[in-house]
Amino acid sequence: MNILHKVWGYFEEILAGFFFVAGIALIFYGVMMRYIFNEPQAWVEELARYAIIWGTFLGFGLALRHNQHIQVDILYDKLKPSNKRILDFIATSLSIVFCLIYTYYGFVLVENRYTSGMVSLDIGIPMWVVYLVLPISGVLFLLRFIERLVNIIRGKDEEYANPLT
Repeated sequence: MNILHKVWGYFEEILAGFFFVAGIALIFYGVMMRYIFNEPQAWVEELARYAIIWGTFLGFGLALRHNQHIQVDILYDKLKPSNKRILDFIATSLSIVFCLIYTYYGFVLVENRYTSGMVSLDIGIPMWVVYLVLPISGVLFLLRFIERLVNIIRGKDEEYANPLT
């Protein structure tokens, strides 16, 4: 189980990192072509945008794994440990419901784009491929919340990344 957990973590890191690096490299290429060689490439901006969006969405679960999502913990820090656990359980359960809805409607959107045959303007990529990141990221995010819920039920403490402490 520990090996599967590590492979899953590496998979998320590599995938999100790949799309971010690809997006930044494409932006760099676009700037070079536009300002140094005076030959702008229209497709670069669109592909870079999609790569960065994919990197961001695939990084949701990764940020949750490291507890790097935005959180307001002023009142949370003042709660008793038992109340914190109850609040964590409720918040994580609601997050799982959100992820289920998000993933479902992501699949609906992909299906709609697939049946419509819509393609992007500059490159001609089928838009269902672009929107496919929604259900994929939803499933990855859902798995991380399920992992968190299991840890809460088992009583395993999680450390929250708080840069002020």
